[in-house]
Amino acid sequence: MPSHLNDDGREVAAVRGVLASVLGLLADGVTHVGVATDHVIESFRNDMWPGYKTGAGVDPLLLGQFGLLEEALVAMGVVVWPMVDLEADDALASAAAVAATDPAVSQVIICTPDKDLGQCVVGDRVVQMDRRKGTVIGAEGVRAKFGVGPASIPDYLALVGDSADGFPGLPGWGAKTTAAVLARYEHIEAIPDAPGQWDVPINRVAGLAATLAAQRDLAMLFRDLATLRTSPPVLDSVEELRWTGPRGEFAALCAGVLDSRSLVERAERLAGGRA
Repeated sequence: MPSHLNDDGREVAAVRGVLASVLGLLADGVTHVGVATDHVIESFRNDMWPGYKTGAGVDPLLLGQFGLLEEALVAMGVVVWPMVDLEADDALASAAAVAATDPAVSQVIICTPDKDLGQCVVGDRVVQMDRRKGTVIGAEGVRAKFGVGPASIPDYLALVGDSADGFPGLPGWGAKTTAAVLARYEHIEAIPDAPGQWDVPINRVAGLAATLAAQRDLAMLFRDLATLRTSPPVLDSVEELRWTGPRGEFAALCAGVLDSRSLVERAERLAGGRA
């Protein structure tokens, strides 16, 4: 979003952008919605791996809007999961798991293209949406994208690495090789140590097998890092996520901090249409 300073000189463009994005979902007919945030960027995973992502390098003008965003979403009547020990992705995984068990829910849509959320996809019932590209993928879409099914995504990331989260994977284990091996064995612990036992038509089997045998414990650590936590659940019932309109403080927040009358008008118009 282009920069937008309010009357106090505070940068609020990112908050305005996220609110507009969520209102866009509601305008498209969404009835139940929750938003997960990294209230604290560091999590328990930083204790597991020293190179795991931190808040270092995040633009202070962006970082300074995190708290305001959570406040604004709540004022707009949206359920927010501000994560501290766990991460926002864990909250999305947890919410999706709860929603998927509700027989009244026809489909759960996780609105992020992040590859680690692929592990949460279940058939066409729990899917991922990339809103920028306008694409939705189910289990077959995950397989087409990565070469492995949803259950193998943590194993895939452990071997290939995830630069966004700060762990490198194992040397020599590229995307195509990893996909081919996991398509056969599915999980790291099922991959044989001895190259002669491998039943995969790929090159450099001996080198890959040696690397894995020497660093299997590290690969398992990386898989643990990549595995999203669904417990404790972030909600008890999907009905908690029903949007009924903005709270009374939303108008004042928009006028006094966000400098946007249009956000109030959009929210009130959408709420009126659902009354």
